[in-house]
Amino acid sequence: MPALSQNFTFTINNTSTVSLNYPNTGTGALVYTSQKSKGDGYYGNSDGFHSIQINLTNFIGKIEIQGSLANDPGNADWVSLNLLSNRKQVDTTGSLVEVSTSSIQYNTSTSVTLNNNFIGNFVWVRSKISEFTQGSVNSIKYNH
Repeated sequence: MPALSQNFTFTINNTSTVSLNYPNTGTGALVYTSQKSKGDGYYGNSDGFHSIQINLTNFIGKIEIQGSLANDPGNADWVSLNLLSNRKQVDTTGSLVEVSTSSIQYNTSTSVTLNNNFIGNFVWVRSKISEFTQGSVNSIKYNH
């Protein structure tokens, strides 16, 4: 059985870390992909419910949560997942519909803690940070 909550970990210069700080080296946009973590499907659970918490400080960039059904996934086995954010909007027919997104993106400096859910019997899950040009990802916690 998995721990109640775990952090996605990233390997930077052969060191594992849960937080990422944009370097002060004048470098361009960065991309980081976390190590894979066991998903709900790994344990044979059938509800497929997963939760994440993302903690950012002065962040500019894009964050995706990805899942795989493969037992030993390669790069082509990952898909970006729809994050359910409990946001609603009115569609063109006047109906109230839930809004979901496959990424979280900030184009201006943002400090925030976000909670999102996604559903799927994924064997593995991971996070991907791209277009990263400023700030810090303090942690991305994960639970299922």
